[in-house]
Amino acid sequence: MKTKTLKNVRPMGAAATDLHIVDGRFTASAGADAEVIDCGGRILIPGLVEAHTHLDKSLLGLPWYRNEVGPRLIDKINNEREVKVSLGLDPQVQSERHAILAMSHGCTHIRSHVDVDTHHGLAGIEGVMATREKLKGMIDIEIVAFPQSGMMTRPGTAELMGEALAMGAELVGGIDPCGMEHDPKGHLDTIFALAEKHGKPIDIHLHERDSLGWFSMEEIIARTEALGMQGKVAISHAFCLGAVDRAYVAGLHEKLAENRIHILTTAPASAPVPAVKELNAMGILVGAGCDGIRDTWGPYGNSDMLERAMFVGMRNNFRRDDEVELALEVCTYGGAAIMEAEGYGLDIGCNADCVLVEGETLAEAVATHAPRKLVLKGGEVTARDGKCVVEAP
Repeated sequence: MKTKTLKNVRPMGAAATDLHIVDGRFTASAGADAEVIDCGGRILIPGLVEAHTHLDKSLLGLPWYRNEVGPRLIDKINNEREVKVSLGLDPQVQSERHAILAMSHGCTHIRSHVDVDTHHGLAGIEGVMATREKLKGMIDIEIVAFPQSGMMTRPGTAELMGEALAMGAELVGGIDPCGMEHDPKGHLDTIFALAEKHGKPIDIHLHERDSLGWFSMEEIIARTEALGMQGKVAISHAFCLGAVDRAYVAGLHEKLAENRIHILTTAPASAPVPAVKELNAMGILVGAGCDGIRDTWGPYGNSDMLERAMFVGMRNNFRRDDEVELALEVCTYGGAAIMEAEGYGLDIGCNADCVLVEGETLAEAVATHAPRKLVLKGGEVTARDGKCVVEAP
């Protein structure tokens, strides 16, 4: 029986106390022979949740990639598909490097969208699955089969999606039914049919803005309702919810709430963002992610979800401490609830997936996002002082 005591720790910024861990779970006591870890009065939060990223895409560890790609979404997609070949990208190695970086920052759960297309087949799925197995017990990785290059425009992709789901991908992905596929009915009918056939939830990228995005969102809502998939559908990015016409958006919020459709934001600097406080007030689950990091799309990102909480706060103009705490909640409990992570939290009986953060308050921890002193997954140390206990390949 493995036992630990986290001494002098402040759960979620509360008064200092001792927390006990037995066999990977928080318990009321741990016994006299428990390993004692002095936390120095630091704040303990549950593991950070990276609920929207792309593990198969990162260029971490490779020579600098000079980006001269055109501005359109399709330009980036087409370029990436080719560059994966010219760079000899190994999705297993790259996903492992990415996951280890996330772990070093306190991440304990990842939802990754992984490309499925007729050019690379299921190589990305196979690579990320290998990483998931290699890092089992250190981080939970959930895979979305993602038809980034399109299904309607690339015949054969839907069949590959089915194969990915049969292999063990947990979710059906999708992308811009109008703007990318130019066939909203065909695209949405296909992904919902795949979800129904394989008994899988859906997480669809929706970059479309304003009225085009509203149309696609309403079609997603209609299918969710018709198929009884309430609570099993998430919309990532959802830029259209950041539109100026707040009255129309409020109507969409009501429909999203009625059908328990979740929203995942990356809090980007260059696009409208969903209003977290408005969604929260409606009881809509909101999670967050870093999206792609250091890839052919852009040179930015470090997979730090505490820093991402700061970005969520900045993009939502959160300034009060309670607002900043909400941004942190999006990057912890929100993402965990969307991923249906069992035993998540700091209560007795919960899995001991947790992070020691620096700061007097939760808001200061977000604002400074200093290196994490300690990260535990199932009660075992996965990172110390901002460095993962395993080396990246």
